[in-house]
Amino acid sequence: MSHSPVFIIAEAGVNHNGDMNIARKLIEAAADSGADAIKFQTFKATEIVTSQAQKATYQKEASNTEESQLEMLEKLELDESMHVELKAHCQKKSIEFLSTPFDGKSLDMLLEMGLSTIKIPSGEITNLPYLRHVGSMGKRIILSTGMTTLQEVKEAVQALEKAGTSSKDITLLHCNTQYPTPYDNANLRAMETLAQAFPECAVGYSDHTLGIECPIAATALGATVIEKHFTLDKTMDGPDHAASISPDELSAMVTGIRNTEKALGTGHKEPSPSEIDNISIARRFLVASRPIIQGELFNESNLTAKRTGCGGISPMQWDKIIGQSAPHDFQSGETITL
Repeated sequence: MSHSPVFIIAEAGVNHNGDMNIARKLIEAAADSGADAIKFQTFKATEIVTSQAQKATYQKEASNTEESQLEMLEKLELDESMHVELKAHCQKKSIEFLSTPFDGKSLDMLLEMGLSTIKIPSGEITNLPYLRHVGSMGKRIILSTGMTTLQEVKEAVQALEKAGTSSKDITLLHCNTQYPTPYDNANLRAMETLAQAFPECAVGYSDHTLGIECPIAATALGATVIEKHFTLDKTMDGPDHAASISPDELSAMVTGIRNTEKALGTGHKEPSPSEIDNISIARRFLVASRPIIQGELFNESNLTAKRTGCGGISPMQWDKIIGQSAPHDFQSGETITL
């Protein structure tokens, strides 16, 4: 389990609705929440979808049911100048700018902008030419693994490695791509399976449930990266708003993750600094159960164990103390000392 701080990605995705004003506000909300990075999506709609492709069921429920997937995505594109402006706004707000490239041209544009980390979405994990392109860039890679079998993840990792990326530079995110993901489909323990199967890769979690419990639980299971969709307003038109969390929920999630990290501790079983003073208060120590005169042998009839409030000899030393001579007189209830 990693003891480094969890890297928290506030996933803006396409929740900007193509509006730069909304996009800037998303950056500000992510920065205010304490997230480490905000992530957008970079694509040219015509490069990734045909005109006949239908939208996913959740997308149809959350947006115009008449438009095609291509028409929906074209409205959500961000051009190069928009990316440059958003990256600059991130720098101003002291939050890392990330974006997921969905095609080779988008990848090249992001690399020209100086991004050192590339996020591969779940939908591209079986796109071999794309994986080879990303893997050849020598960057850190975050790979979402939604909809995959373990074998498919292995094949994707192998493709990235053969293209030139070290497995140590790959973070695998367990993910379920249903928006929203039912809690009984989240399967957080799959993170542990990924960690066992890919010991040189870091492991994290990309969450699409409606709440913030799963990202916090994933932190307890050892996630090194957490990604979560958020929006300014869940009622806005658009494919992902309804399954995203609000800025207030994002802040609560970040706080929950950070508190969980603190609570996980070092793993060493020892009294914590905050409870050391309680030892002398809560534990019992040996006291005289009746008056004892100097030279009298300690025995089961003149010793007992009670809370003294000031420490003393532990009752775990009972067998060692029995039979020894009292070094001086003790009053009833007095703490035994040697």
